[in-house]
Amino acid sequence: MAHLTVTIIAAHGRHYLGQVDGQLIQCVTRGKKSDVAVGDRVQVKRTSPNQGVIESIAERKTLLFRSDQYKSKLLAANVTQMFIVVATEPGFADDLVSRSLVAAEAAGVKPHIILNKTDVEELLPKARERMTLYGALGYPVHEVSVRARPDDTRAILAPLLAGQSSIFIGQSGMGKSSLINMLVPGAEIATREISAALDTGKHTTTFTRLYAVDQETSVIDSPGFQEFGLYHLSEGMLERAFVEFAPHLGKCRFYNCHHLNEPSCAVLDAVAGGTIAPIRHALYRQLVHEASQTIGY
Repeated sequence: MAHLTVTIIAAHGRHYLGQVDGQLIQCVTRGKKSDVAVGDRVQVKRTSPNQGVIESIAERKTLLFRSDQYKSKLLAANVTQMFIVVATEPGFADDLVSRSLVAAEAAGVKPHIILNKTDVEELLPKARERMTLYGALGYPVHEVSVRARPDDTRAILAPLLAGQSSIFIGQSGMGKSSLINMLVPGAEIATREISAALDTGKHTTTFTRLYAVDQETSVIDSPGFQEFGLYHLSEGMLERAFVEFAPHLGKCRFYNCHHLNEPSCAVLDAVAGGTIAPIRHALYRQLVHEASQTIGY
């Protein structure tokens, strides 16, 4: 049977769902390999009208993943931008936001932050205050209220999505699903189709899925997670993923400075001088520590 180039729109275990010209194709990998990500373009050898075997993965423009000490989890391939969804309530973790920003920077993906539920006015000043750190770093912060001002929300975000492949991430409870259902017509129906095709039962929120809005535009919904490990990033990748470190890199006394406790370190001087936020340097310190914990093979 013919070979097809298919876009992977969902993954569940080692079962993948591909889409080509609106048709869904159930795909499996050869052997135990499961290094395919949602957003990948793959060559599939058809074994029946709606089933096939993945033969190869096309070269990726970008690849986002998170990792702990033992394994890494692919989030999505070929995305151009990341939207981190936070809200005035329930509380969101700055640690998760900053880790997501670092992951985006390291992967060459443009990050945006969405502050949802701005209609909860009594909590808005505090949330805005927490957003100033990210705004000061140059990250766009978009204030929306999916529930109270859906039309305004669509007007703000729809132009940003056009022609891009965007991944939405965030903790559960931030309104990410409502946001995606509003931005992607038919998302709920598509999710039901995907669940049925992958035979995942009712747990539709536990897997990443891609919605093709048009030929050039796609939206990827990633499940809510409570932690975002970055054990795969080397120290060199980490220092470059903190955008505010850039003006100071290469100006330390030691060329191989770790920016942790060395004398005459330009980064530490910037922390002391107030141009780098202590909370951000503390995260850098934590990530360097985590990266050194990986299990060697």
